[in-house]
Amino acid sequence: MEMEIVDKKNMLVPKLRFTEFEGDWSIKNMGELGSFMGGGTPTTSIEKYWIGDIPWISSSDLFEDDLHNINIHRYLNNEAISESATKVIPKNSVLLISRVGVGKLAINKTELCTSQDFSNFIPNHCDSYFIGYFLLARKNLLINFAQGTSIKGFTTSDIKSLKVSIPSLPEQQKIASFLSAVDEKIQQLSRKKELLAQYKKGLMQQLFSGKLRFKDDNGQEFPYWEEKRLGEACTFFSGGTPSSTNKEFYSGTIPFIGSGNIYNSEVDSFITEEALNSSSAKIVDKGDLLYALYGANSGEVAISKITGAINQAILCIRSNENIEYLYYILLLNKDRIVAKYLQGGQGNLSANIIKKLKYKFPLKEEQQKIANFLSEIDSKIENMAKQITESQNFKKGLLQQMFI
Repeated sequence: MEMEIVDKKNMLVPKLRFTEFEGDWSIKNMGELGSFMGGGTPTTSIEKYWIGDIPWISSSDLFEDDLHNINIHRYLNNEAISESATKVIPKNSVLLISRVGVGKLAINKTELCTSQDFSNFIPNHCDSYFIGYFLLARKNLLINFAQGTSIKGFTTSDIKSLKVSIPSLPEQQKIASFLSAVDEKIQQLSRKKELLAQYKKGLMQQLFSGKLRFKDDNGQEFPYWEEKRLGEACTFFSGGTPSSTNKEFYSGTIPFIGSGNIYNSEVDSFITEEALNSSSAKIVDKGDLLYALYGANSGEVAISKITGAINQAILCIRSNENIEYLYYILLLNKDRIVAKYLQGGQGNLSANIIKKLKYKFPLKEEQQKIANFLSEIDSKIENMAKQITESQNFKKGLLQQMFI
């Protein structure tokens, strides 16, 4: 499968093209390439409508930049369809969200119904996946159609007039097949990453419950674990925020770490030495354990990748115990801590709460073995995430170059 960079000159061709195809592409209106069907929502209070085998989806059931996956979890019967505005959309249609999520689209592999938030395109003279990828590549065209004040959206009349640059059907199918293979690779990598994350979580539960144990370098059992409160095993301090009205404070070189970027190696905000000395902000070192006390990230934990100052929403934890071991303990127990102390999303965590948490600690040698083992899995997960990002960027580049 060979591609080449095309010298476009005055030709109507994409920048990147399969070598076996030549000649100009055509320009058509979407309305010339197929027909449109809308949707509707049967009355949700009539329970009998929702007992059937015909899938029905709303705008929230599609995913960003994903043509292939639809979250099907609601079903109708024929009575619901006959007594509402919803319609059965043929398979291999392009499901276009026309309001509340404009820009999301998918291709249905089976017949289904949609809500009124869709303008569904049924292709007659083109490949549905080619049209889908074209619309992903030119997503801004859909977004620019959006109008209205309270609910942004576009009409079927708008989309019918949309200009599409289109090649012969064999070339459409070749492009669609190639991009689908790229998507399949991304999905495979995503599934592997998810399975690794599940595997890691299961291992953490076994390791920290003592069901799975390491042996020392001589093959001997380690001693029993000792239960301690974190307040016995660690020291703690939090920071503060320099006055936001003093702009000079924020013109320095000291990274200022907020609860939202405790995991990052770079920050957007920097403060001066004067700001540090004039406030409760405190310096943390690279390798310190950072714990988000409140805000959207409450309960999240990270090992700092930089030396910088922290604000009052972050608790720094230092210990003679293995820091990575502590990190994994708090990571495993995050949901329990948040559920217990931030009921209904209300309230804040505090240093006193964290100090009272009680966990089991093995000898530092066994702590290190546990931490190293889990770190190796994390490295594999990070490598998988990197591959996913690279594949997604590769796909973006293809979308920009394979369409006009």
